[in-house]
Amino acid sequence: MEADAEGVYAPDAIDWSRVRAATYRIEQRFRYEYPGPIRDLRQRLVLAPPRAHGAQRRLGHRIVASVPGRQHAKTDGFGNVVAQFVVPHVERSVDFTFQALVRREGAGEHTVDASTLRDPRLTQPRRLTRPDEAMLAAAADLRAIHPNPADLADAISRFVHRRITYTKGVTDVFTTAATAYAMGRGVCQDYAHVMLALTRACGLTARYVSGHLLGEGATHAWVEVLVPRRDDAAIVLSFDPTHDMRTTIRHLVVAVGRDYADVAPVSGSFDAPYVGQLRSRHRVDVVGLIEHAA
Repeated sequence: MEADAEGVYAPDAIDWSRVRAATYRIEQRFRYEYPGPIRDLRQRLVLAPPRAHGAQRRLGHRIVASVPGRQHAKTDGFGNVVAQFVVPHVERSVDFTFQALVRREGAGEHTVDASTLRDPRLTQPRRLTRPDEAMLAAAADLRAIHPNPADLADAISRFVHRRITYTKGVTDVFTTAATAYAMGRGVCQDYAHVMLALTRACGLTARYVSGHLLGEGATHAWVEVLVPRRDDAAIVLSFDPTHDMRTTIRHLVVAVGRDYADVAPVSGSFDAPYVGQLRSRHRVDVVGLIEHAA
């Protein structure tokens, strides 16, 4: 198939079964508006995909602020790219514009060092993922039926998809897995937190993934479960419990961590007696395709 005049392929017209690799252009804009001037803005942005993650490669990226200030980037303990801005003064608004080019091959499993299986950050609960008694009972039932770690992870993903009904506006970034589980409602972040709570309660190692799913109108979240292999490696199994599926070539990883709090796309603080309002725009386009040989 051919791209349009801007070099963009229509996702619905692509025969994804024939695609061996795809190149994506990610564009995001975050605009903060304030009732009056603010001082000492300290902004944290986790928007850039890692240089490499499994079969995904970052080809380039940039983040630009609309007002002058200091910018520096660092890599956190999970290998995520964290951009930090310090802006002394903002009159009424500030924009952060992000662009990236990412290449993703087929969605096959990848491996990491077996030592990751013993990382306590990925096995122990925190406030957002601490299971309650009902969740512990569900985890025990699932573990009894599925002794194989890979089968157990798959069963947990299916269980969470059936347990939670996708509902906007009933949860926020502070909602715990136990609360979402009890309500039986939430968004992708809640599906991921519930799956993490159950997976870790079953003794498995798992991490929260923040990223993009082509065709979604906002960022997306899913879960990677790490299971041992016979050699000195761990297989990374990637599940999207919101859609009851393994992740595909259309899922693009931005960051991984213990839960949402580690990978929040935007966060920060400033000095002023009032709060600001955030507006955002998000777009992911397919700008390159490589198909399997006939």
